Amino acid sequence: MNKESLNVDLLDFNKNHTPIPLYKRYSTKSFYIEMRDGIKIAVDCHIPQGISPNNKISSILVQTRYWRAMEVRSLSKKDYFSTGGEPPGAWGFIKTFTKHGYAVLCVDVRGSGASFGSRIGPYSEDEIKDSEEIIEWIIQQPWSDGNIFPFGISYNGTTAELTLSLNHSAVKGIIPISNELDVFLDIAFPGGVFNEMFLKNWKKFSYLLDRNLSKAFGSISSVFIKGVKPVDIDKEKKKLIEAIEQHSSNLDVYEASKNIIFRDDEYFDNLTMKDFSIYNYKDKIEKSNIPLYYLGSWLDGASASVIIESFLNFKNPFIGVIGPWTHGAIHYASPFRTSRKKIFPKKSQYEAFIRFFDACIRKKISNIRSLYYYTLGEEKWKKTTIWPPEEQIRKKWYFSNNYELSELKSIEENCFDSYEINPEATTGKKCNRWYTQLFGSRVKYKNRFEEDLKLLTYTSPPLKKKIEITGYPIIKLYLSSTHEDGSIFVYLEDIDENNKVYLLTEGCLRLIHRKISNEVPPYKTLVPYHTYKRQDKLPLIPGEITEISFGLLPTSVLIEKGHKIRIAIAGADKDTFIQIPEKENPTIKIARNNENASYIDLPIIEY
Repeated sequence: MNKESLNVDLLDFNKNHTPIPLYKRYSTKSFYIEMRDGIKIAVDCHIPQGISPNNKISSILVQTRYWRAMEVRSLSKKDYFSTGGEPPGAWGFIKTFTKHGYAVLCVDVRGSGASFGSRIGPYSEDEIKDSEEIIEWIIQQPWSDGNIFPFGISYNGTTAELTLSLNHSAVKGIIPISNELDVFLDIAFPGGVFNEMFLKNWKKFSYLLDRNLSKAFGSISSVFIKGVKPVDIDKEKKKLIEAIEQHSSNLDVYEASKNIIFRDDEYFDNLTMKDFSIYNYKDKIEKSNIPLYYLGSWLDGASASVIIESFLNFKNPFIGVIGPWTHGAIHYASPFRTSRKKIFPKKSQYEAFIRFFDACIRKKISNIRSLYYYTLGEEKWKKTTIWPPEEQIRKKWYFSNNYELSELKSIEENCFDSYEINPEATTGKKCNRWYTQLFGSRVKYKNRFEEDLKLLTYTSPPLKKKIEITGYPIIKLYLSSTHEDGSIFVYLEDIDENNKVYLLTEGCLRLIHRKISNEVPPYKTLVPYHTYKRQDKLPLIPGEITEISFGLLPTSVLIEKGHKIRIAIAGADKDTFIQIPEKENPTIKIARNNENASYIDLPIIEY
């Protein structure tokens, strides 16, 4: 691994090739493509202006359920704003890609936007089949050179990745940003705990979109946004009205989720969350051997873990970039805000995308498998071709007397710390790693000093030398509870010389999922494997000590000499996850003795 400062935008391919804009403007046509079952899918096709009839171009395909374009109130002649389903102003990819000679096709997936049909659930088989028909339509156009690159953020990133299951020869590479590998663990039920905040807000947002109500984007935005853009021929919006009526039967994602406890519980239409998760298509994705280019963040839900686990599980040519960003790589989110410099320069990142497209077309990327990651605190880019990085070692810090972390295991007997769960504990409202997954909003963890007073904490002495933590921390607790079920949240924190507390990463587990399975996991992972299946339900026996072990989300952070490491333990995160048990506050005991030594196992890179 190269520890020197790295310009991540250059990557490993076509380093000497700087894409040059070829066109100043693009034209847009909006129309329906009729699917095999008669459902009409709304498409915006953006083509660079000035292409000669003999010039064939490649296509970027974005499939969204968040409106491919908006009808806006404007004093200018422009009545529509093309977003491709991404947050306005987040990327502006349509303008950039068309300037460089690419067609960009933005699609409202069935049951959304101006498209007809209804949605039995996310990422349905019908939606994937629609992708194939849209791809076939594109390659038959006189301007198409037959090369297609699915692209997108969040939901749109997953639709991009699912096109690989088609193994279509026209798809030459994909770029998914901030998406999920495992819908159950990566967003809906991290650690088996229901992410109620996300699902409730996503339901509300989807409900408003599906009824063509612009207040989905907030009261201020609704002043300027009329609704989803109709297709060109639908001047009187009769077809749009008909399409919106069909959306009224779309699945209520919150109602379908809130009673799920186990991974194998039905979500919709006799399907579980496994059935529409990317890992369920692992064999088809590998068979395609199509190059993958991921972007994610240490601070954006589980997106960093998605990239690492995808790297471990897919043999395809692979580029993963893990940065210090919010959802969709819109804002800088490192807790160590030492400067206002832009860590994500859009122009050069777009150039990296275009170099990627060009390398895929020319088949110059077949042997590349690289991960680029940003170390928080050090504020530096690094590169590795293996994971874990070869310098990584594992180091245990044990819970000790006086709520300390110690490098030495206790020799004492029968030592415990008791903690009554505080239901007011929180990682913040509208500012944490899970909320940013809704709207790309900023991640701002305030000084955790006051919040930690509500939690059970263990703190190390000041470090004698700086250390880098890169990878998955793993917690092992010997715990008893007054209840059969509950949730445990564990936070890894950094405390500086002024006692400012920085939240670095977190992990959680619903305690009835505590069984560590000997089964082969459905995909390779680097943390203790819990199946989260009904057959493996394992309630606690009140008052009995039991072993609880699980992984925290990965991070890469430099802890400076003189700083302290802290592990903070909670039983609730009131603004994000449901409380278990509801309206009750269990008391837990954490053992920290020679027989039952609780500890955090940290992935260390020493300097």
